[in-house]
Amino acid sequence: MSFAATQTTVEGTLPISWSGHEMALGALNFFAHLTRLPAHNPAPLPALFHALLSALLIDQPPTSLFAPEATPAHYIFDLSMLVLAICTAIFLVVAGLLAYALVRFRHRRGFTVREPAQIYGSTQVELSWTVIPILIVVVLFLATARVIFVTENAPHPSNALNVVVIGHQYWWEYRYPKLGIVTANELHVPVSDPHHTRPTYLTMSSADTDHSFWVPRLAGKMDVIPNKVNVMWIDPEKAGLFLGQCAQYCGVEHAKMLIRVYADAPADFAKWAAEQARPAVQDPSAAEGRAVFERNACINCHTISGTLAHGTFGPNLSHLASRDTIASGSVPLNPANLRAFIDDPAHFKPGVLMPAMHLNQHDLDAVTKYLMTLH
Repeated sequence: MSFAATQTTVEGTLPISWSGHEMALGALNFFAHLTRLPAHNPAPLPALFHALLSALLIDQPPTSLFAPEATPAHYIFDLSMLVLAICTAIFLVVAGLLAYALVRFRHRRGFTVREPAQIYGSTQVELSWTVIPILIVVVLFLATARVIFVTENAPHPSNALNVVVIGHQYWWEYRYPKLGIVTANELHVPVSDPHHTRPTYLTMSSADTDHSFWVPRLAGKMDVIPNKVNVMWIDPEKAGLFLGQCAQYCGVEHAKMLIRVYADAPADFAKWAAEQARPAVQDPSAAEGRAVFERNACINCHTISGTLAHGTFGPNLSHLASRDTIASGSVPLNPANLRAFIDDPAHFKPGVLMPAMHLNQHDLDAVTKYLMTLH
């Protein structure tokens, strides 16, 4: 069974899906767990399990908790499998005893109603249902504490990438202090493979209200709170796009405050960083659109390097056209969607803080053309 939701746009549809197959993946990985090495260096699943996963989980969602691709996510996954195993054992024991009682003491023909034998106290039984739950709680506590301490106390390598993450209603700001880059909504990080480890440390705070940064396949949730700095780290094992979500209700458009993490090969990340560090492209053919942008309220909220726009209330647009989406990942970026969003942002995100610009059709076309040149 599969559950899926989609964000419909002027051109294109962006899927946001959750699949019922996640539970099947978790069950298979639980059995496969017995053959794995420690979480920081997982071994490949046996061929049988790999084949079963491929056959059953073709539509596995990109936000699956059961498909970890970074060390913190592996720790969480292994802990989840331990909890699942213990809870499954408890369920089987309780359900088995209940089934036995229902069958063994079911009503039969000729049964004479009489009061059963009364047992007033049993030291063995009372010790069992006291000691066993205590031991289970202690095991779960120690396992959870170990994951927390191992994750929180991981050494900070000298070559680690540092990114400042700032939560806004309803978008994400990413700052790379050592690289001189400021961007929005799409986080780029390098792949950290066993031979060239380079984790990314995210230093988080909020500009307004409480948020929560959660990319299930890379790490656990981390609260993003005003006047409080929290730090987490990720080390993607392979290149690809990892999706997440603000996991703390932050206002009417909380559901569309999405997260997109691009794990790039080292060479690709270096190329992306070099392009982002350059000033915004100023295409002479789009000069009219730049003039429209600069004489309207756009410059009060947005920054475009090399122009009069130095606003910080909204996303930095210096390299807007290099992104795949707008509106915090909820709308694919193309000229039609961008034009419609500038004209009426509330059409895509009711409650968004960006006002409708009320530009005439000519100016709307000009500013859209200009923004699409900002690679």
